[in-house]
Amino acid sequence: MEMKARPEIVISTIDFERLERLLDSLPNNGFIGKVELEAELARAKIVEPKDVPSTVVTMNSTVRFKVESSSDEFELTLVYPKDSDLNGRTLSILAPVGSALLGLAQGDEIEWPKPGGGVMRVQIHEVAYQPERSGEFHR
Repeated sequence: MEMKARPEIVISTIDFERLERLLDSLPNNGFIGKVELEAELARAKIVEPKDVPSTVVTMNSTVRFKVESSSDEFELTLVYPKDSDLNGRTLSILAPVGSALLGLAQGDEIEWPKPGGGVMRVQIHEVAYQPERSGEFHR
């Protein structure tokens, strides 16, 4: 069985440094999502914030997704754990799907866990808001 190559990911120097600090602050064991996030950071292309393409998902980006098997769409903002809320509109970088999303671009697809088990394929339909594109480099 052939492994599908994961798409290249781009991360800004600011996000990279903040995420490294976040990882350093976490306990080493029993932490879900830490290994995945470390793996994503290790393979990422790190660029200056001003050089992040405008269609790439960065920290605090709001992303509109399209569910492949239907016409459903949903929107979430990728956030640091401290900015997570319970209204269902944020996605923590420490959630496995959060770390998988970081650095992907408009048009990329990922597998999304379905409530109750299984996965669905979703496409990044649009990066509706990206701090870097708005000139907000020091958030």
